[in-house]
Amino acid sequence: MSDESPLDRFKSVLTGASRAVAHEPEVEIAWTADAPVANGNNFRLPMPGRNLPRDQAMEARGFADSFALKLRHHSEGLHSRNAPGEPTARACYDAVEQVRYEALGARDYKGMRDNLDAALVVRTQGDPITRASRADEVPMQAALALLLREHLTGQPVPEAAREGVAMLRDWIEEKAEGDFDALSAMLDDQQAFQQLSLSMLQHLELTKAQSLEPDTEEGEDQDGEDENEQQSDDGETSEDQNPSEVASEPSEGDDEGESEDERQTEEDNSDSEEGEEGDEGMLPTRPNRPWTELPLKFDYKAYTEAFDEVVAANDLCDEEELTRLRAYLDAQLKGLQGIVTKLANRLQRRLMAQQNRSWDFDQEEGLIDAARLARVIISPGHSLSYKVEREVDFKDTIVTLLIDNSGSMRGRPISIAAISADVLARTLERCGVKTEILGFTTRAWKGGQSREAWLGGGKPAGPGRLNDLRHIVYKKADMPYRHARKNLGLMMREGLLKENIDGEALLWAHARLLARPEDRRVLMVISDGAPVDDSTLSVNNAGYLELHLRKVIDWIEKQSPVQLVAIGIGHDVTRYYRRAVTIMDVEQLAGTMIEQLAGLFEEESK
Repeated sequence: MSDESPLDRFKSVLTGASRAVAHEPEVEIAWTADAPVANGNNFRLPMPGRNLPRDQAMEARGFADSFALKLRHHSEGLHSRNAPGEPTARACYDAVEQVRYEALGARDYKGMRDNLDAALVVRTQGDPITRASRADEVPMQAALALLLREHLTGQPVPEAAREGVAMLRDWIEEKAEGDFDALSAMLDDQQAFQQLSLSMLQHLELTKAQSLEPDTEEGEDQDGEDENEQQSDDGETSEDQNPSEVASEPSEGDDEGESEDERQTEEDNSDSEEGEEGDEGMLPTRPNRPWTELPLKFDYKAYTEAFDEVVAANDLCDEEELTRLRAYLDAQLKGLQGIVTKLANRLQRRLMAQQNRSWDFDQEEGLIDAARLARVIISPGHSLSYKVEREVDFKDTIVTLLIDNSGSMRGRPISIAAISADVLARTLERCGVKTEILGFTTRAWKGGQSREAWLGGGKPAGPGRLNDLRHIVYKKADMPYRHARKNLGLMMREGLLKENIDGEALLWAHARLLARPEDRRVLMVISDGAPVDDSTLSVNNAGYLELHLRKVIDWIEKQSPVQLVAIGIGHDVTRYYRRAVTIMDVEQLAGTMIEQLAGLFEEESK
């Protein structure tokens, strides 16, 4: 005990307090330098300084209290069962539920209320609401959650978000008049609170009328049909209804796609999917809908492609900075070196085993089979004692790794993605397999020059994609790894990661693969959710980018010679890709990539 530091004692006390609040004796706490997150009973909290500054200790306590309150008062199965499918409505639905269980703690414990306030300040500082200059830039879920929290707990809106909340305060209070009071009376009953929340979302014109699913298995079977029967078609446009362009009505395509399958989200999937998004606070919405039939007619377009760019990684920063970023990546790679080496060796053995020569035994002529040597001596004239060497037909292969470079990948996810790309490129090069590494993001937040051109053109309706694409080439297929090694450090650059438009990125990477001469082409996508671009989604139908992504995936998987596989970080991408795997801990990424890749090769060799 004498060697125990103040930080160790604080962690021990915090673990005990979290277990008591959650009524869960298996809660464990670990420190992280990235965004705090809860995965089941494992909490990762921001590490305070060694001297435990009061403000940092309160932040850690606040996140721990929030995660513990969620374990105690929140049922993820019930929450997911009646969740709206429209992205903005779903984000509001999640944010309101987090306000509910945090309000339960703030209501009963003054110390917990102060801790939760400290954690909220940290979450709010990174939220787009702090950067909003117009009402249409304010995230609806952030403003709604902060106003509801103010009503339920009496705690004021954090200073950084006050200006953004003020832009929508009057409109929200007018539309949801009476809803806040009704919600405050149902804090202890999640199901009743959920029903009132859905009613409030209808009043805010974020969803259409729908029936609440009974809390029974029979209700699950009928949910999709009941909803389809009760949905109305009012014909109003989102601009007529809501001053915030973000809060748009579902499109006709959305209504067609939101079938019974979409509503029947099973509890075992929901536990690993939606919780983390709520824990992160008010991050950009990352909708993850089930695989549905696409509308027969869906036209995707870009308002302008004049400002899009395909750029080499070394053109985005100077040589000195690239060297520094690579050194930073190498420093993180050191801690994983043992694991990385084992994974690389495993993949190399599996690939080389398919490329090595093999033998046909029991032949009438050829080389003497040593295993049959005794038979040759006893009966020299006996046939079938020879073997013949033959080559295995191993197809020329190229693997393209397409990495989501969006802002939500910031921190540990993008570091592990870069490390994994590094390992994969080195290993495959040793096996004679070409590797291309690409990234995709946008040049700006909220539209950039494309949006400015649209505004200057009179804001025509239905402009389509409204942001400037940035597609990054980290390593070309024919480039030796040693020449591209430094480029991978660019992913560590602050400010690089912005928004993501996955559908067009997939088409770009796919087109590059089709131009290659190799017989086998593999496209591996690493992402942490659905496409998100505030500028595009604010002036088009809510599912605009997502529907395009589904259509692109469907076309590649059914008609293209390219093998497509996806790895989702923290989100269930199996809802988009037919061959996909979801990981909840980014530490699993390198091993998952290698297993998926080896599995693809082994399937074709059979």
